[in-house]
Amino acid sequence: MKLLYDLQFDQIVERLPVDFEVLRRDAASEGRRFIERLHDEWQSGEQRFNQAHEVLLAVRVDRDLAGVGGMTVDPDLPSAMRMRRFFIRPAYRRCGLGRQLAAAILNRTIPKGTIVTVNADNADAVAFWEALGFRRDPKLGHSHWLPWERGSHVLLT
Repeated sequence: MKLLYDLQFDQIVERLPVDFEVLRRDAASEGRRFIERLHDEWQSGEQRFNQAHEVLLAVRVDRDLAGVGGMTVDPDLPSAMRMRRFFIRPAYRRCGLGRQLAAAILNRTIPKGTIVTVNADNADAVAFWEALGFRRDPKLGHSHWLPWERGSHVLLT
């Protein structure tokens, strides 16, 4: 486990990071296609995380791209937001970086009482999101949800 020293969260706005390929490679080696989908949707302009309350953040540790995560309007429940394209490189897992990235995304200005959804598709993802307070409820295209009340979740501690 790598100790986290210089942590930096950068909002991705105009282009994906120049070193985005490391995320693509790590995700592909685990059989995860969602980082490739993020790349393809970004390049085509289909998804840019630029609607109200949407965000895509890169997290760096000592300037090394360690992960990415975003939040968009939930396409299946337009009154909700959805955590998407959340990936931490294997070398940076199990040291709290995922929790910090999730908090950095959620602590943006989303309205109090907004439902936040996620689609966790494997046991590690399920355990991660449930540890952050997301509740299992597989319907409407998501696996878990969280009623967001800024500052009220274990996520922030």
